[in-house]
Amino acid sequence: MRKSWQAYLFLAPLMLGCMVFYIIPFVQVIQFSLTWGGSLSLKNYQELLLRNGSFVLAFGNSMKFLLAGLPLVMVLAYLIAILLKQQANRHKFLKTVFMLPYIMPVAGTVLLVDVVFQETGLLNRFLTLLNGAGVDWLNGPSAFWVMILLYLWKNTGYAVILLLAGLVTIPEDQYESAELDGATALQKFHYITTPQMWYAIFFALAFSVINGFKCFREIFLIGGQEPDDELYMLQHFINNTFKNLNYPKLSAGSVLLLAVIFLFFVVLYGFVQRKEQYRE
Repeated sequence: MRKSWQAYLFLAPLMLGCMVFYIIPFVQVIQFSLTWGGSLSLKNYQELLLRNGSFVLAFGNSMKFLLAGLPLVMVLAYLIAILLKQQANRHKFLKTVFMLPYIMPVAGTVLLVDVVFQETGLLNRFLTLLNGAGVDWLNGPSAFWVMILLYLWKNTGYAVILLLAGLVTIPEDQYESAELDGATALQKFHYITTPQMWYAIFFALAFSVINGFKCFREIFLIGGQEPDDELYMLQHFINNTFKNLNYPKLSAGSVLLLAVIFLFFVVLYGFVQRKEQYRE
């Protein structure tokens, strides 16, 4: 009993900090989101979903960004991880190279994008040499795909490391037994590799979603507070609403964003659990 109290005593500062800086503000955010004219109401959510064009645009762009970026980053990372797995111990240098974009400072990333994609950047100069016309890459529809490319460049390496960690735990004797039975490479991938990779895929997807929302920093520095419509994300809406001190609308937008992320993780985790139970 004494040891338990000692443990609680050591945990007390952490628990107190968590309550003051996370739990209490979270409860206040929910309270603000349900406040309309001094009483409890869902009108803040109705206003956002039905009458606020900025929120609808930001929500649509954010979902489009994730729906376009997530499959690309996962497929690319999975292919690279499978290639590296063959000689994982000899590719420590390559694994380090893949992680460099992820740890690169935001300012350096933005500078790299400007150097390559500005109207006077390297890409337009290359197109000019080929007798082609320059493109305004950072404005209009092309800006969205530049951000997708940036997202892939920054986050594929991290997903590769997570997936590679799952691949190296699969016993090699399972592949050897399958080869003796005449299994093809595709059959080994489908019946041996994929069933044992669901948890690794889950964590890679989870971090890719989180990193997708972190791309706001780069988008904000490139496009500014009011970027092109193609780049206007939920974080822009939340940031601008905070600047206007509209706390009820800000809180409702934040709660909706949290609900979407939470629902995504619940569905994904349930899918992975069913796959694991089926395998057992």
